[in-house]
Amino acid sequence: MTTSGFVCGLDAALAIIGGKWKPLILFHLAYGARRYGDLRRAIGSVTDKMLIQQLKELEADGIVHRFDFKELPPKVEYSLTPFGQTLADALKPLCAWGTQHLLAVEQLVSRREALGLKRIA
Repeated sequence: MTTSGFVCGLDAALAIIGGKWKPLILFHLAYGARRYGDLRRAIGSVTDKMLIQQLKELEADGIVHRFDFKELPPKVEYSLTPFGQTLADALKPLCAWGTQHLLAVEQLVSRREALGLKRIA
């Protein structure tokens, strides 16, 4: 029997989507291909450097496909691979949970901030 080095399936999934921006990238790409600027506006406060880094990692992992139109000015489009779509589908229940518990999570964030604790990512 071989071991993967992961404690469980969640550990394996988090190795791919760990961090604040990757799940948001997957969420926005789950509804179709997006150009870089559109994706950045949709995500919000992410820096260009961080978004580019996260997209490169997701592309290297086979989650995101990058299509370069080879035009000037540069035109690049990102989409999910079939493998990436399975991951985005797995995140949908988590998104539904967040939507269902949005007010409670906002209260938790406010309570943490009042206690001087780090904001929930």
